[in-house]
Amino acid sequence: MIKRILVVDDEPNIRDVICFALDRAGMATTTARNGTEAMMAFHRGGLDLIVLDVGMPEMDGLEVCRRIRKTSNLPILFLSARDEEIDRILGLEIGGDDYVTKPFSPRELVARVKTILKRAGHGAGPDIKEDSISAGLLRLNRGGRTATFADAPLILTALEFAILDTLLSRPEIVFNRDQLMEAAYGADMQVADRTIDSHIRNIRAKLSAAGGKGIIATVHGIGFKLTSVMEGDA
Repeated sequence: MIKRILVVDDEPNIRDVICFALDRAGMATTTARNGTEAMMAFHRGGLDLIVLDVGMPEMDGLEVCRRIRKTSNLPILFLSARDEEIDRILGLEIGGDDYVTKPFSPRELVARVKTILKRAGHGAGPDIKEDSISAGLLRLNRGGRTATFADAPLILTALEFAILDTLLSRPEIVFNRDQLMEAAYGADMQVADRTIDSHIRNIRAKLSAAGGKGIIATVHGIGFKLTSVMEGDA
């Protein structure tokens, strides 16, 4: 099925460039000029991903993301003219899947959209791995792209799911940031170390809220692994 992408930006030329690139890649695009229109399009449903500009008047992209994340894990790719690290980290910590800075390469943007869609289960090839995987009270269902801890649902973004799946697949292994980047973004995508740290921080917060505090351990100077204690706070 053709994937439907909502492009949200207050600059008409930016919307046109993004839509042209995504349309050429075989996707269907619709647009919104501001946060209010973006929320209206979101509530109409039928979207597979949102390309969301951060710096819009009235309701900015960060606020749009916060509202969407109250009810949905719909993939969101942030787009911003600001290259401040704090803006990138904030965008990821409130639930963004990825972040592209203006000026951007349309080819790179399309590649990142495809990566997120694949991780969300859209357009991925046959999965030869087991449909579900678990350790202790933590369980992932790969076919349904769902996760639970102690039967409590974990609302994960596509990239968070991919990272947790990687950690859970080899709980005895310490994964460095490069390995987790490749698992989440693919071998050809370059992202900052802090991006992975933001995703890990989000996963930890969601696990902790479900009673799974301390499930992901930091191995200083190396990376991250799942702890041997998988039974929650008790």
